Amino acid sequence: MTYVVLVAWLVQAAVGVLLLTGWLRRGRGRTPIVLSHVVASVLGVASWITYVLTDRVLWAWAAIVLITIGNSFGDMMLLRRARAMGGRHLSTVNAYMVALRSMFKGRLPLRVSFHAVFAGVVYFSTLAVCIVDTVG
Repeated sequence: MTYVVLVAWLVQAAVGVLLLTGWLRRGRGRTPIVLSHVVASVLGVASWITYVLTDRVLWAWAAIVLITIGNSFGDMMLLRRARAMGGRHLSTVNAYMVALRSMFKGRLPLRVSFHAVFAGVVYFSTLAVCIVDTVG
């Protein structure tokens, strides 16, 4: 399972690199939210790789902390985009609903939708390995 999660992390990172290069190519600049998301995610991948190489569960837990931080910044970007589509007045819950509807109706680019949805897959599979390795 550890290697399956590693592959998931790497797939997520590859899509993230595609999104980042497109973002920079369109001249969107380096906002603190984007940079924080990227840095936390890169450190998370590095921690997971270190866990895979050393089998020390502390590195797995470091990865879960970092992915939590990275996903939080990713959610901020997604909610900002949803509020731009549905109105700045939206509550957080309603902004998530707009984002989900937009993803499943094809109003967001496929890469963005995949990256947002797959983040949960990576997160919960990472958490599961952390728990199993700690308890076992």
